[in-house]
Amino acid sequence: MPLVPIDRQTSLGELAYASLKEAIVRGEFSAGQKLTVRAVAQALEVSTTPARDAIMRLIGEGALVNAGPKTVIVPPLTKAALDEVTAIRLVLEALAAKIAAANISPETIDKLKTLQSQINSALDAGNYSAALKANKAFHFLIYQTANMPRLTAMIESLWVRIGPSLNDLYPEFATSRVGVSNHMEAIAGLESRDAARVQAAIEKDIRDGYRRLATRVE
Repeated sequence: MPLVPIDRQTSLGELAYASLKEAIVRGEFSAGQKLTVRAVAQALEVSTTPARDAIMRLIGEGALVNAGPKTVIVPPLTKAALDEVTAIRLVLEALAAKIAAANISPETIDKLKTLQSQINSALDAGNYSAALKANKAFHFLIYQTANMPRLTAMIESLWVRIGPSLNDLYPEFATSRVGVSNHMEAIAGLESRDAARVQAAIEKDIRDGYRRLATRVE
């Protein structure tokens, strides 16, 4: 299970939920993968109660679905869902990127460059799980720089649905490095505080991913 034990100083139910949701968002689970309360509890080193609460909460949000008695899966992505999520992402993530260009600091740009180096190294090693983790961190560091927490939360809710299917971008994206060029263009735009350039880079990144995922879904 791609989960790590959680800190017990806060509500276990809340921490279990946050940990499981984060794993789904960054593509640690594949679409169609089955989850059990026992496996999640063991991975997080908690009892079954907070694990069950976390799973039920994510079912309510559509991040997980019941597929039968005691069977919970990460829902596969349909073309209709992909089209809807992509259309909304293009609006919300472009907005966050545009606003971030005005707020960006040299320190944040350095962090983005470090994350991109991690992505490159992971792609070179064929470690797509590490690449997806760093990719999620890269995007959300930009979006959080907009200083609009409700906007970031809305974007995260979309990634909960799309995250597991990002696994399907590889190994093609590792070979073409399309995402890498989009990220470097976003960094260049942030360095020059060119909001339109940053926005265009993020929009292209989303559209490139959409074309690959649409082919897989169809």
